Amino acid sequence: MQKVCVQGLGFVGSAMATAVAIASDNYGELIYDVVGVDLPNKTGESRVSAINKGEFPFPISDDRLLLAVAKAHKNSNLRATTDQNEYSQADIVVVDVHLDIPYLDNEPQLIFTGFVDAIKAIGQRVSPGTLIIIETTVPPGTCEKIVIPTLHMELKKRQLDPDCVHVAHSYERVMPGDNYLESIVNYWRVFSGYTEKAGDLCEEFLTNVVNVDEYPLTRLSSTIASETAKVMENTYRASNIAFIDEWTKFAETVGIDMFEVIEAIKLRPTHSNIRFPGLGVGGYCLTKDPTFTPAASKQLFNKTIDFPCSKMAVKINHEMPLHTVQRLISLLGSPLKGRRILVCGVSYREDIGDSRFSPSEILVRELIREGADVSCHDPYLTYWDELEQVLLKQLPAPADYSAVIMAVPHKQYRKLTLADWAIGTELVLDANSVFNKEQRSLARMKGIKVESIGRGDGL
Repeated sequence: MQKVCVQGLGFVGSAMATAVAIASDNYGELIYDVVGVDLPNKTGESRVSAINKGEFPFPISDDRLLLAVAKAHKNSNLRATTDQNEYSQADIVVVDVHLDIPYLDNEPQLIFTGFVDAIKAIGQRVSPGTLIIIETTVPPGTCEKIVIPTLHMELKKRQLDPDCVHVAHSYERVMPGDNYLESIVNYWRVFSGYTEKAGDLCEEFLTNVVNVDEYPLTRLSSTIASETAKVMENTYRASNIAFIDEWTKFAETVGIDMFEVIEAIKLRPTHSNIRFPGLGVGGYCLTKDPTFTPAASKQLFNKTIDFPCSKMAVKINHEMPLHTVQRLISLLGSPLKGRRILVCGVSYREDIGDSRFSPSEILVRELIREGADVSCHDPYLTYWDELEQVLLKQLPAPADYSAVIMAVPHKQYRKLTLADWAIGTELVLDANSVFNKEQRSLARMKGIKVESIGRGDGL
């Protein structure tokens, strides 16, 4: 077996390590011995411990992924460690570490410190001939201007040929949820090699992991091109959502149902991917990726190129949770100071336990700023790291609250009998299309006030 090290055991790295571990040849024989490597801190050690017990490190709804982790553990070809010396034995290293982008002076700034440290750790230990695949979403130019120089520096220190390793870029399209594992093994992949040889080796690896018969690989001419493809497709999605945010406010103002409008538009094939209204953009990718290229233009290419649409999309999406708070105040007809508000859902999307960059965080912080007494529940989380808040273990009765905000369309919430559950509360504000028309109508027949983001009052 070839040995594969996956650097970083977050939501992407843990799933990728599992997908590689279950890869088999035409005879059903396993291809790779997989080791996940994370940092020697509390978070990293927790993830390592989970994988070494045959468990996925995060709460998830994908049973197939849970079974795959357990099976790989039983087969003894998936383990995890905090020992970076594992890189020295690797044939392939897949990089899945975070690369964040803060704002300084109201402009996005690329700070590569943590990412560079991760690449250094590989360069200090990796053996000649190793394939290094950058899977982390990175700004265009990162492989050429950051990864390669960093590796060369570390390899020269070891008196090795700086070109003795092969660097490729292959971005993931992981979608945590019911089809978590499927989004890796049964989905299209884009990749590129820094050299022709690196591209060939990356193609061979991906062909073993991905169902290429049904989902053919796409090879691009350079790492800058494939890096751009990832960032651009996420920016497109974020911009699409921002576009809907504007029309959402219009629909609420003039009293129409924007969901009805969009369903009509989606019948046109050229507009089938238009988005529906919601609480706003969340998640690790869509909130930051539109800012990558504006920053990369200045910092990596020394070019000043404006990206007004991308920047505006980030701003509009950030404001959507604030709009939800203002809608709540308007519907209640009074300030929120002292009001008890229940927020249902704090993860960034449905049926996952990832609260990073969740629009619920902006929502709750604004509710607190307005003086509300806020309680939060999420079926996939017990503690909210970003707000350092213990979440309710059980979904409470809304009668104890002035208003309920349905922030995330988790399965548990969609299965609620709204007409029975919500009795006693002053208002249910559905911010993410949790309840359908029939559910809303039945609740209103029982005297429950139900309103929705993206719909005029009473719709």
